Amino acid sequence: MEIDRSECPDFLLDYILHISITKGLSKRTVQEYYLDIRLFLKYFCMMNDPGCSDIDDIKKIPIKNMSISMLNQVNLQTLYEFFYYVKEERENQSLSRSRKTSALKSFFGFLYNNKGVIDHDPTEKLELPAAKKSIPKYLTLEQSQKLLNSIDTAYFERDYCIITLFLNCGIRLSELVGLNINDLLLDEYQMRVLGKGNKERMVFLNNACMNAIQQYMIIRNAMKSEITDNALFLSKRHTRISKRRVQQIVENALSAAGLSGLGYSTHKLRHTAATLMYQYGDVDALTLKEVLGHASTSTTEIYTHLTNENIRSATESSPLANFDLSHTKHIPEKKE
Repeated sequence: MEIDRSECPDFLLDYILHISITKGLSKRTVQEYYLDIRLFLKYFCMMNDPGCSDIDDIKKIPIKNMSISMLNQVNLQTLYEFFYYVKEERENQSLSRSRKTSALKSFFGFLYNNKGVIDHDPTEKLELPAAKKSIPKYLTLEQSQKLLNSIDTAYFERDYCIITLFLNCGIRLSELVGLNINDLLLDEYQMRVLGKGNKERMVFLNNACMNAIQQYMIIRNAMKSEITDNALFLSKRHTRISKRRVQQIVENALSAAGLSGLGYSTHKLRHTAATLMYQYGDVDALTLKEVLGHASTSTTEIYTHLTNENIRSATESSPLANFDLSHTKHIPEKKE
């Protein structure tokens, strides 16, 4: 991908020129650093500029006129929040996050040490934990039921439908926001989803999803004359709902269910759907791969973890589980 200089603020162009000429980086590395820094700047604007709150696609957030003084607001917490975002919402693996760390350290170091245009380097103490395999965080069945029962908003049918699709279909945030009316094939109990890399897949809808969609569509159809957008889920302005608004809906529902502050997020509902399918549905990794739209089963295998109850149940089901020493013919004599 070529660097689009027309959308870059001057300080980003200065940085790109600097690393291209003085650092001897390859063209590909320069492009990757550009994309990483551009993403951070767009994320920062999305989270801090009220004018960007209704923009539903982070790619559409403009940064051309971003002032360098805004970067003085960036601190270590901001950076960790960004890395949480790219890990959970964009599913960046450790290698990609490591490159982003290098890009941001280089970028802010240039602005602080070389140019002297910001008053501190927020990346100075930036550290990321070593990559390690961990069990994905998810809601239990009971917590999931509590979440659904706790939804009580002015847009109940919409919000209930959104969370129902997350918990039952395991779709990504971007996939849900991108759904259009014509993606619904309700006669076939399916919907069309556009995943990563513009890969299309069909997702089957169970009874809970069908009921939630049908109830929401009654409300949506009632205001048909006011709607010009083909999006399935709409904001109060009757335009396509934004990713940030969906995140807020999930955050509010978690809070109402007493589940806030526990590390759950929109993406954790995807983890929950996959885990519950695996634990209760007798679903193998290959099937989960197709449901979730993963490129390979290596990604899906993180969901096939076993809980302590699974392990205990497996151990107790052994045919030798109740065999004890008294059943043997020979009991060794105790040695004094």
